[in-house]
Amino acid sequence: MFKYGKEIAIGFLPVLILFLQFFVGINTIPLVLLAVLVGGLLYMAKSRGHLATVGGGSKAKVRPPKPLSFEQIGGQERAKQELVEALDFLIHVDQIKKFGIRPLKGILLTGPPGTGKTLLAKAAAHYTNSVYVAASGSEFVEMYVGVGASRIRELFKEARQLAAKQKKESAVIFIDEIDVIGGKRDGGQQREYDQTLNQLLTELDGIHTSDTPRILLIGATNRKEMLDSALLRPGRFDRHIAVDLPDKKGRAHILGIHAKNKPLNAEDVNLEKIAEESFGFSGAQLESVMNEAAIYAMREDSELIGQRHLSMAIDKVMMGERTDREATNEERERVALHELGHAIAAELVRPGSVSQVALLPRGQALGYVRHNPQQDKYLYTKAFLEGQIMIALGGAAAEEMFYGGRSTGSRGDFDQAMSIVRSMVESGLTDLGIIDSSMMTPDKWADVNGRILNELMKRVKALLEANRQVFTSSLDVLIREETLSGERFRSLLGNKPAAEDQLLLAQ
Repeated sequence: MFKYGKEIAIGFLPVLILFLQFFVGINTIPLVLLAVLVGGLLYMAKSRGHLATVGGGSKAKVRPPKPLSFEQIGGQERAKQELVEALDFLIHVDQIKKFGIRPLKGILLTGPPGTGKTLLAKAAAHYTNSVYVAASGSEFVEMYVGVGASRIRELFKEARQLAAKQKKESAVIFIDEIDVIGGKRDGGQQREYDQTLNQLLTELDGIHTSDTPRILLIGATNRKEMLDSALLRPGRFDRHIAVDLPDKKGRAHILGIHAKNKPLNAEDVNLEKIAEESFGFSGAQLESVMNEAAIYAMREDSELIGQRHLSMAIDKVMMGERTDREATNEERERVALHELGHAIAAELVRPGSVSQVALLPRGQALGYVRHNPQQDKYLYTKAFLEGQIMIALGGAAAEEMFYGGRSTGSRGDFDQAMSIVRSMVESGLTDLGIIDSSMMTPDKWADVNGRILNELMKRVKALLEANRQVFTSSLDVLIREETLSGERFRSLLGNKPAAEDQLLLAQ
């Protein structure tokens, strides 16, 4: 009955006011002014109530999180060690006073998405037995002037009040994506988030180490270079802790943590091998691998999760779910030759690196080659990067060999190759020598890309021509079975590159 009561009232009240004013003769102006005044007061009260919640959200955001210890976070041993050292300043108050140490006010966690920055902040609150208050940088950005700054004040006020209410000596305030409000100021007209940043700086300066409860601000970002220098200086964010992608040991630890509640086939599953194959994965991606493997096992009504399910999960996380695209026979043959070009180039450049050649559509790809990393690498030589470019160009080179031209399937390969060329230029690994990339004009970029890629394309074509028979022996098998394991592919190729191949690689 009252479903449309609000709409009816909005339409009826103006008509009633006009009727009373012009037909009955009652002066309604005082009533209108009174209504406007009451409405304004109610709106202001509602807005203040909105601001009183942390970050403009609900009170649920400041409820104590589920206890999380540092032992439950895998793959970040160095970051955890640095963070624990900084947090000890909140715990061992007498010792820091003895040595005259000033406790830290802020800790900045930087690193790629999914590496565990939020988890580390929660574990920090648990480690120090502190109140934990969380907010996101986007919650402080509003179109109304002063709202963001007001929310910053309320955030710190709420943290102090909660700590006092719960009789705790410290509070941890966590602001995720802090680059949204902490970006560099350009010195121009004051913007809303400039005022928000100014208020955050004021609150940090107002943290006195002798006060109780003590406040520790933890910020997280994956774009540290965007932050204002005033926010990064000592006395505000005193510690900058890098939370990087985990290495092989860290990946194995993370996989083990997420495997605890899953029924793995102990005789079949090798998490060390999965850790090798998942080079470059973040903690969030590794958790997704274990979850997707469990989903695959459930689909097949399997009681246990096997190694095959984990390998399929890696492919899904990397490239997406299998699709039902129906390609023509000509397209399937072209895709198969394209992927064989990648695989042959990879085996000749780095023997033993191919894990699987697949003619299965996943995501936007109609086929793919999965590589088996030999070991984690963090430094790359010119020869290694040139080899990576040759592997990327192998698919297009194979299409030119058999069809006389390329297809749009090489677009992603060319993007990857040009990205590697850019890294080589910026690292001083080209004939340009050491050069600032800002000095490179579009014409210079086009010239260096053309020279390097054309030269490497000639080399990879010569390699593939020398192994033309491998295409013919592998093509029918790949089209028929849709997948080739690395071992079977190497048996078709031969365990070692031929002597003429090694000569071509050295040129």
